[in-house]
Amino acid sequence: MEETLATQKMEKIDLINSLEKISSEISDRILKLEGFIQKETQKEQLEILIFRGFSSSTTHPIEIDLEKKVIALNYIITDFKLYKAPLTETEKNLIRENQNSVFFLNQKNWI
Repeated sequence: MEETLATQKMEKIDLINSLEKISSEISDRILKLEGFIQKETQKEQLEILIFRGFSSSTTHPIEIDLEKKVIALNYIITDFKLYKAPLTETEKNLIRENQNSVFFLNQKNWI
């Protein structure tokens, strides 16, 4: 029952847009969202990177119009990973990982 209520609350806010706003204030963090888009009977992998207030998808075209949602399709995010920018091959940049969709809506969790 709680998961249903959380899902209903998330529908009222634009999760990605809210994360972009936080990201614009913390310029040395990259948030990677992993999940899937449900298309009929199959799932397609979804990966979105949020950096300095902007989203980019490595798997699907996204909307660049600020008046629209970044992903117009029905999607589910299953994992969030926060990295220190810039990414380098020699350093471990992963700061923290969480599967809770509201965890990174708290700006304190980006530090």
